[in-house]
Amino acid sequence: MIEPLDLARRLIDIPSPTGEEGAVGAFLHERLAALGFTVRRQPVAEGRFNLFADAGGRPRVILNSHLDTVPPWFSSREDETHLHGRGACDTKGVIAAMIAAAERLRGAGVRDFALLFVVGEETDSIGAKRANTEFSGIGSEFVIVGEPTESKFARASKGALTAVLRFEGIAAHSAYPHLGDSAIRRMLAAIAGIEAADWGSDAVLGQTTVNVGVVRGGEKPNVIPALAECELMFRTAGGFEALREKLERLAERSGGRITLARGNDPQFMVVPEGAPSTVVAFNTDVPHLGALGKPMLFGPGSILDAHGSREKIAKDELLASIDVYCDTVRALV
Repeated sequence: MIEPLDLARRLIDIPSPTGEEGAVGAFLHERLAALGFTVRRQPVAEGRFNLFADAGGRPRVILNSHLDTVPPWFSSREDETHLHGRGACDTKGVIAAMIAAAERLRGAGVRDFALLFVVGEETDSIGAKRANTEFSGIGSEFVIVGEPTESKFARASKGALTAVLRFEGIAAHSAYPHLGDSAIRRMLAAIAGIEAADWGSDAVLGQTTVNVGVVRGGEKPNVIPALAECELMFRTAGGFEALREKLERLAERSGGRITLARGNDPQFMVVPEGAPSTVVAFNTDVPHLGALGKPMLFGPGSILDAHGSREKIAKDELLASIDVYCDTVRALV
């Protein structure tokens, strides 16, 4: 039988930053096959693949999470109450709980479900998008997406917009700045406008927020910079396309333009009757799995512990989530 805490540590100890998920995928393929699942790999890119594990019946419910993590990787450790390490809550602890639930369900004769583990969630959701196309006709009715939601079902999640803005100026000798046009000054003016703007709110989702996470530009301190770029991400309470158009207009006032924009609208999920629920601000693969059934979003751990140097998950919460996954699948099938 699967020992979920040990499995979680083994998964954490296999580095799988986005783009390098092959090793952890191969490990899980072997483990799932040994448990009696029919496992297939769905190629996504060289060395990268999704895993689909069929329990042997009609897959009416799909348990899904992602194989990739953010960098940097650091190995697992544990104390009396928590597992620590990259991916502990986002989402290798979740995967371990799902597999333990799947083993328990099959042992009880429940077969009308499948497991789906995908690559690329932390960047472009390429794995979910490919799975949504390839597995759209399998007859699934619900997809339970595993993310750290503090063991509550998320009834809604904010949308997202990731964008790159590019600003072009005129290079000149820094001793004669009037002969040039600083692209960095243009970018700074645009950033100030972006951060001062009202991007909207919603009674359920709250305020749209924005983070300018990356800036770059210029050549040398004695050269007026001719080029600058910034990368930013919105967590949106409204529609993706309307926000993108507003951002484009604001950037144009400072001579900027959007060179990349991707994202999705806010999402609304199914919550089992009487179950504790919440609203989350983070993005997931839910928008890209619509062909696989009605979405649900649940997992142990807190998003506040993800993506940082102290990532962790409580052992008792991970173990308790196994029962929730089992009970939810049973109710749905």
